[in-house]
Amino acid sequence: MAREVIATDKAPGAIGPYSQAIKIGSMVYTAGQIPLDPATGKLVEGDIEAQTERVMLNLAAILEAAGSSLARVVKTTCFLANLDDFARFNAVYGAHFGDNRPARSTVQAARLPAGANVEVECIAECD
Repeated sequence: MAREVIATDKAPGAIGPYSQAIKIGSMVYTAGQIPLDPATGKLVEGDIEAQTERVMLNLAAILEAAGSSLARVVKTTCFLANLDDFARFNAVYGAHFGDNRPARSTVQAARLPAGANVEVECIAECD
């Protein structure tokens, strides 16, 4: 199967030796997305809700570039700097997925890149 690197300027560029996503066959695997504003490359200000919103928008942009969408996500892995933020994170996360409820793992991470409070990666079906 051919391996395709996915890149879009509608989401933050990779800040290290990795790709925004890799598409193989009918599946796309995203890198973890933190709440960086793609226009500035800086961490968005605000609470866990604001940061989660930016993360979900970044993921949606990458998935769209791969011929997919949040509606086609089958698995996410979510990292929170503080699990006390879980309910507030979950409300924003859930609003983006609606009735599509992918499998999910959520863990507390001791530290996330750039001082972020949330990071999410996903696996999705694509065209």
